Amino acid sequence: MSFRALFLEKSESGFHAGLRELADTDLATHAADGNVTVEIAWSTVNYKDGLALTNRSPVVRKWPMVPGIDGAGVVEASDDPRFVPGDAVVLNGWGVGETHWGCLAGKARLKGDWLIALPAGLDAHGAMAIGTAGYTAMLAALTLQQGGVRPGEGEVLVTGAAGGLGSVAVAILAGWGHRVVASTGRMDEADYLTALGAAEVIDRTTLSAPGKALQRERWAGVIDAVGSHTLANACAQTRSRGVVAACGLAQGMDFPSTVAPFILRGVTLAGIDSVMCPRALREAAWQRLASDLERSRLAAITRDIGLADVVDAAPEVLAGRVRGRLVVDVSR
Repeated sequence: MSFRALFLEKSESGFHAGLRELADTDLATHAADGNVTVEIAWSTVNYKDGLALTNRSPVVRKWPMVPGIDGAGVVEASDDPRFVPGDAVVLNGWGVGETHWGCLAGKARLKGDWLIALPAGLDAHGAMAIGTAGYTAMLAALTLQQGGVRPGEGEVLVTGAAGGLGSVAVAILAGWGHRVVASTGRMDEADYLTALGAAEVIDRTTLSAPGKALQRERWAGVIDAVGSHTLANACAQTRSRGVVAACGLAQGMDFPSTVAPFILRGVTLAGIDSVMCPRALREAAWQRLASDLERSRLAAITRDIGLADVVDAAPEVLAGRVRGRLVVDVSR
């Protein structure tokens, strides 16, 4: 049986990304360590996928590669007793699309340890509208909640708010009753962010330049998808005993800060690792996404594209010109 896939190749003649017809035998050869074959219905284009599809960063570490770090669909065949044909499943991370063939394809051969059952109340399209970006946003939101950040006890900042992760974070936190302040470099998206639940929208330039080690206390909690000076300033403005969840690096990987917020105000800086996150925490995050994320807000975040559109969309994702989430129909 054949299926379409995005296919990345790299050789002495250069890099190429394009559509390719593949066969089940290709999966058996290049994804031999997988034990569950999934018929993928929907996938996504995340920032990491954009890097892989444009070869702008050494994300791919095994060639050739089928990209796609997210996928949702139905089990076609399984050697794992936890899954049987017909089971609806979702996958995020685990190096898929980097070292193991991914989900921007009609089929994927994956490890059962990487899969979780699709939660009740979500279909494959909804799961990919959430995707790694939204799942990471929920992990970050749960980190704030577990750290004692409560609605009505102070403002919560979300940086990179118009992107996929930020959009879902705004919707989650607003749905929980927080007063959310959304920081973005696209102030023309203020109405969009307000519709998701943001009480205030601020320009990212208020946070992106070098700042003092300690600044006026404002934030009870922060979800930061940007890094660099933005994360440093967010920490410097976080209130005593506040929690900052770091989950992105859109501005940079550097962290030009001091220990002052942590030892003088007791601020907690928590790192969010969505790729290798333990199964139990993954399942908990997906259950909360299924129950807590308003479907109308999720629909506002989402735009559908076909598999044939992904290569052209990748540079737009990297340039920060995509609002919310791109959901990929792998059948077109």
